[in-house]
Amino acid sequence: MTEDVAVLGVGMHPWGKWGRGFVEYGTAAARAALTDAGLRWRDVGSIVGADTMRGGYPGYVAGASFAKALGWQGARVASVYAACASGAQAIATARAQILAGLADVVLVVGADAAPKGFFRPAGGDRPDDPDWLRFRLLGATNPAYFGLYARRRMAVHGDTLEDFALVKVKNAALGALNPYARYRKRVTAEEVAASAVVADPLRLLDICATSDGGAALVLSGLDFAHRHGVARPVRIRAVATVTPRFPSTVLDLPDIATDSAVSVAAPEEGFRASIARSAYEEAGIGPEDLSLAEVYDLSTALELQWYEDLGLCGEGEAAKLLREGATSPGGRIPVNPSGGLASFGEAVPAQAIAQVCEVTWQLRNAAAGRQVSGARVGITANQGLFGHGSSVIAVH
Repeated sequence: MTEDVAVLGVGMHPWGKWGRGFVEYGTAAARAALTDAGLRWRDVGSIVGADTMRGGYPGYVAGASFAKALGWQGARVASVYAACASGAQAIATARAQILAGLADVVLVVGADAAPKGFFRPAGGDRPDDPDWLRFRLLGATNPAYFGLYARRRMAVHGDTLEDFALVKVKNAALGALNPYARYRKRVTAEEVAASAVVADPLRLLDICATSDGGAALVLSGLDFAHRHGVARPVRIRAVATVTPRFPSTVLDLPDIATDSAVSVAAPEEGFRASIARSAYEEAGIGPEDLSLAEVYDLSTALELQWYEDLGLCGEGEAAKLLREGATSPGGRIPVNPSGGLASFGEAVPAQAIAQVCEVTWQLRNAAAGRQVSGARVGITANQGLFGHGSSVIAVH
């Protein structure tokens, strides 16, 4: 176990399609987080930016781009990229700086201005890039992968279209209560079934959109938090950024082939399960200790997969857990009380940070209308392309 760091402030820019640059979204989120923390920008000793590939050169140096927008004041700066895990990598970098004594207060910011439709690999011919290969040679866009994974769950575990629709119904109802969500409208299972097929068996309402948005955190050491008058802050207890283990026997985005297990036995757990296990081990807790979870619901089927990978239920039991209401408000372990990506869409560098914002609000008992009763421990989970693990555990 490592020493905890305090979450002094959280802030977000609402998700949507706003037609402006990522720096504007991130700066708004950063100012909101600083206000929430009761600190000024000049109090920040370091800023860590989660990079965006769609912001031109400023996106590749997001930390400095945000620092410039807030006003140069001499803070340390770092920029990190790990696809959808960029936010978790930024949090890990900030925590390391605090625990190393390099800064008392670190601002973490991620924001994106996403394209319409689905994400495409960067241009050019790159035959050694599996993301480019699966897209250009197979036509395997992200929705195609989501559809294949849904089919696998249906074949292996017996999940149904009705099960997938229930995930959307649950998350849309919660997103309707979240002022930062892009989609704030409840839907019915019948509306999910009637929406257009995008990648069979998934419908339009089974798949998350691409969005603009921003999120930020103000982190500090516990001593600073206490000096600042925060006696009992929300604390980050674990950050998992693990990679997969050889061999991999299940297709995982963006790879289009599995590793051979002929000479080496497959690991006992898959990549996503290893992300959660690493976080649990570092935090010294288990899934039975959780109050809530924020997971990476790129599709309704993938949310169900996270139930199992987080150890909320056994393999193949996710749909049963959902049907029992265990992951709904008032259930044993509410999942995606924010409304999830189903309600927000993807703003890639911001989404892992936004998950921690929601967990923080829940642990503070400040998530009006969607509050998980008695929340004390929360976990986030997602993953980035090319084997970037991402999970954060926060406690109060």
